[in-house]
Amino acid sequence: MNNHRGEIEGADQRKEFLMAGRATFTLQSKVTGTRFTYRVLAPVCEPNSRRRDYDAAVRFVKVLVGPDNGNDFRYAGFIKDGHFVHGNGRAKIGPEAPSVKAIGWFVEHLGATNVSFWHEGSCGRCGRALTVPESIESGLGPVCAARA
Repeated sequence: MNNHRGEIEGADQRKEFLMAGRATFTLQSKVTGTRFTYRVLAPVCEPNSRRRDYDAAVRFVKVLVGPDNGNDFRYAGFIKDGHFVHGNGRAKIGPEAPSVKAIGWFVEHLGATNVSFWHEGSCGRCGRALTVPESIESGLGPVCAARA
């Protein structure tokens, strides 16, 4: 199991990780301690494909809602043009849920210092384990960082 988690602090670095295409991260309020874990994914290229369209302008947002960190994510909405949009009819989580409000606020305030942004130790683009110190700091492996 990978224990190379890291905090990403700058707005530009947070945005790069968030929009990389396969980002899993936790937001934690420094005021209340409340935290939520999200997965932000590029759409798949075509039906029944596992390959992601990293060039797509939209990213789908899922929220962790249960104890299984691999399977308990539920669709909440999407990010497009720097804004979070609730998934309305397709989302299983309502727009007033604290986790939905939190991601909506965060996308608009990427540089906020009252929130910690922790990646889970895997590259935000390809999902491979991070081992290089610079990669752990940025959340992107060296090959994926060069592509971004």
